Amino acid sequence: MTREATPQVSPEPRPEAPPEPPAAPAWTPLSGAAHRIALEVLLRGPLPRSELARRLDLSAGTLTRLVRSLLDRGLLVEDGTAGNAARGRPSRPLDVVAGTHHFIGAKITDEDVHVVVTDLRAEVVASGRAPLPGRDPAAVVTTLTALARDLAAGVPRVTAAGVSLGGQVAGHATVLRAPFLGWEEDVPLGARLGEALGLPVVVDNDLLALARAEHWFGTGRGLDRFALLTTGIGVGYAVVMHGRLVESPDAGIGMVSHFPLDPLGPACPEGHRGCATAMLTAPSISAAVSVGRRRETGYEECLDLAAAGEPVAASVVTAAGRALGRLIAAVANLTMAGTVILTGEGIRLAEVARDAVREGLRAGRDRRASDVTTIVRPIDFSVWARGAAVTAIQRYVLGGPV
Repeated sequence: MTREATPQVSPEPRPEAPPEPPAAPAWTPLSGAAHRIALEVLLRGPLPRSELARRLDLSAGTLTRLVRSLLDRGLLVEDGTAGNAARGRPSRPLDVVAGTHHFIGAKITDEDVHVVVTDLRAEVVASGRAPLPGRDPAAVVTTLTALARDLAAGVPRVTAAGVSLGGQVAGHATVLRAPFLGWEEDVPLGARLGEALGLPVVVDNDLLALARAEHWFGTGRGLDRFALLTTGIGVGYAVVMHGRLVESPDAGIGMVSHFPLDPLGPACPEGHRGCATAMLTAPSISAAVSVGRRRETGYEECLDLAAAGEPVAASVVTAAGRALGRLIAAVANLTMAGTVILTGEGIRLAEVARDAVREGLRAGRDRRASDVTTIVRPIDFSVWARGAAVTAIQRYVLGGPV
């Protein structure tokens, strides 16, 4: 068997590789007024110079000097042209280029991982979910890493990653306890994921991460004080005071989980009668309705039956609604927060039992007290993952450990 000779062909000259894009501008080591300007534009922009000067109490000369430096560094850009009727000349608002940096955010549940990729303003550009083959740390790291790499492929400049889960976290790096995953000993999740992803990684309690997202880029943006309540498998609580999220290592314990709401209510697994866990969580509501109806009834079915007027479900859900109203009142009374955001995978309760929630809220507030604004936000786990990305954004922008 003979083989034909292969003609020799001179290789064509290889095209020059396109030049590398310029490095993304870094927020640190910004300090003082320059950092305040960049942060204000990130959170509130685009903003005209006059509004920036007013908000930050800066003179026109100081603002001009600092803005020029930020423009030269690529941290800010002039965003379009808007006419200034008062002076007859154009005004060019300042803004950030959100796409100069991207961040991975992940939420870990007991069944799966939810991952998003966002820009600098936490706008989601890619999202996905993957089931967990196991709950041990190695399985979680492997699954999360594979999904994150897939979603981030082709996304320019992934700067850092954030991951959140239900549990106690120390130093934004180590999970001390995550009961839904069965983790009862310290897990250095930040270091393991950082090594796997090749990125700086911050770890956060999922409720705190969600509150960060609401504070910087969500319903709580611009509010000096607000509270966040979540219901679902558990009951969660976070509060922003004087423009800052109140943080504590106890966040992962569930500090309002056993807050007493109804002395005649059912008992929770810890034996507390009528506490928030017994009255408001999806498993408790499902269990109470199942006993009354003498058949297994899922949480969503409980709400559907209550909305249709089925006696057992309506009784349980109405009692839960009143308890939720009393919890909102207690939070508002103790924190003086005028706005309470209600969210979580079980928060449909607030819609189905709307009248009962209002009744409980009125009963728990002095009649002379200011009205409490309650905002119900339906949610899915990709929103929790976005919260983890915001933790990474905050740590990057504010000069934290990432």
